[in-house]
Amino acid sequence: MNSPRLEQLLEFYKEDPNDAFSIYAIATEYLKSDLTLARKYFEILLKDHPDYLPTYYHVAHLYEELDENELAEKAYRKGIILATKQGNATTLRELKNALDELMF
Repeated sequence: MNSPRLEQLLEFYKEDPNDAFSIYAIATEYLKSDLTLARKYFEILLKDHPDYLPTYYHVAHLYEELDENELAEKAYRKGIILATKQGNATTLRELKNALDELMF
């Protein structure tokens, strides 16, 4: 059974399926209970909202959890490029650190 928070987020998504934040919130909420559905929503973000920077750290971490390290590496690297373009130093540092941990 879905949590009340997840139910609300899914309702927001129904109302506006193009809202990147709602999709992101659903994906992160599903990280607590259903990795397959979390992946589905993160991959919607990657496809439809490739400039939504918060996606990259979390989807890469999810790929690591699923032992899909090549996908994790690609996601970290894409996130690093995007964070650099967007001038987001904090996220850039987090992505670089996570990639370093994955590689070593």
